[in-house]
Amino acid sequence: VEQTHVYLTSLDMGKFSHGTKLLVKAIFKEPIFYFYLTASIKKLVYHLTQPFANVTGSLNDKGVCQCSVYLPDTTFPVQKVEMLQITAYTLSEKFDRELSKVSQYTAAIEIYEQKIRNLTIKVEHMEKTSVSYTELDFQLLKLEITEMERLVTQLKSTLVGSNEIVEQLYVEIRNLTLIVNDLESLDKNNILAIRREIVALQNRLKECETSRNQTNTPTYFPPGSCGHGGIVNISQPYVVQLNWRGFPFKYGAWGRDFFPQTPQNDLYWVAPLNTDGRLLEYYRLYNSYDDLLLFKNAREKRIVYGEGSGTAVYNNSMYYNIYNSRDMGKLDLNTNTLTVRKTLPDAAMGNRFSYAGVGWQDIDFAVDESGLWVIYSTEDSTGNIVISKLNETTLDVLHTWKTKQYKPSVSNAFIICGVLYATRPVNTRKEEIFYTFNTNTEQEGKISIIMDKMLETIQSINYNPSDHTLYVYNDGYQVKYNLIFQPVLH
Repeated sequence: VEQTHVYLTSLDMGKFSHGTKLLVKAIFKEPIFYFYLTASIKKLVYHLTQPFANVTGSLNDKGVCQCSVYLPDTTFPVQKVEMLQITAYTLSEKFDRELSKVSQYTAAIEIYEQKIRNLTIKVEHMEKTSVSYTELDFQLLKLEITEMERLVTQLKSTLVGSNEIVEQLYVEIRNLTLIVNDLESLDKNNILAIRREIVALQNRLKECETSRNQTNTPTYFPPGSCGHGGIVNISQPYVVQLNWRGFPFKYGAWGRDFFPQTPQNDLYWVAPLNTDGRLLEYYRLYNSYDDLLLFKNAREKRIVYGEGSGTAVYNNSMYYNIYNSRDMGKLDLNTNTLTVRKTLPDAAMGNRFSYAGVGWQDIDFAVDESGLWVIYSTEDSTGNIVISKLNETTLDVLHTWKTKQYKPSVSNAFIICGVLYATRPVNTRKEEIFYTFNTNTEQEGKISIIMDKMLETIQSINYNPSDHTLYVYNDGYQVKYNLIFQPVLH
């Protein structure tokens, strides 16, 4: 090969074809051609070493014989080598393009991986904080916005001429409806911002109401006051949140403690039953409404054991039916210790006369402006409701009233200013306050006040005299209702 190299470089290249010239120039630069050249070199050497016949030659002036030999290109596959070179170049370009795509895919995968990590962190944070919102929250928002829209429409009709403030409020409320619809389909956790806007608009609506002379403005009654003529209406439900233990814990009770001496104090309690709907084992306390909403600074306690969702809290003590007995228990919330245990005489037990649709609520405690009550049935009353006023310190029965209302036909009950109010279901979305018994006059009565409800079953109702609010446990959700009282007619 080396000798051939010397020989080829000494040849007159003008005598060779174009393909051969390219081959000679490339052979020492491109290693791939070496292998193709080897066979041709062998043939070339063979021809060079063979004698040639009929070759014309001449002598030069020095007497040296000169002759020329024609070597055809067909002994070397030049065209095939050129095609191979083109194919190799094409494959090299394709490979570079695919390698570039792989680099792009790798960069994209790294970006998506980081996004997934960030999303995982957000989900873990949400799981830890347990703050979430469901379809109920958005339905409530829509109800509140509809109510504001109705109110501002009334304002427009009662004002003479045009009023820019009312017109602006109307436009903002319409825009708020669109925002809520968008949030419902996109990001439900922005609901807090919308709630703040709703509160601001509600305050402005109240200011507009105050500015006009209304003859039907509800009379204000101070906390703990009984200077009214009873319930005349009830607000729309306000869903606060799902209980902290989750949706499976459908039974239970919740409310705000009533301190007779300091009614402005805040202490909120939540007592969901276990999933069997009977056993009361855990409860939580919150020192403010904000803590309740955000699940912050909760004091979680365990008791052994309560039964049913008839629990009530009064003056920093929890009252409940002790498990599998007709005994009443008083629990000190500061120490979580049972300080008093006393039997309720003749009370039915063992799910004998519980409320309709709610099991194990044979004994239902209630709080009003005057203190602690208990609602129950006895065998002697054949299942009709019996009301007893209790000494909250000793749990002694001070006075008892028997009604003619069958307890298992009532869905729940509460007491305001010594008047028992009983409810019954109308359908899956409405409840009716239909029956009253006034312990002051021992008179029964029939009324009809419709309560909208978010889910089908109301497990408990607790009234708080501090804010004239009903605290309702509705299939695991904590719901509030504001009460409107009628003034006493003189």
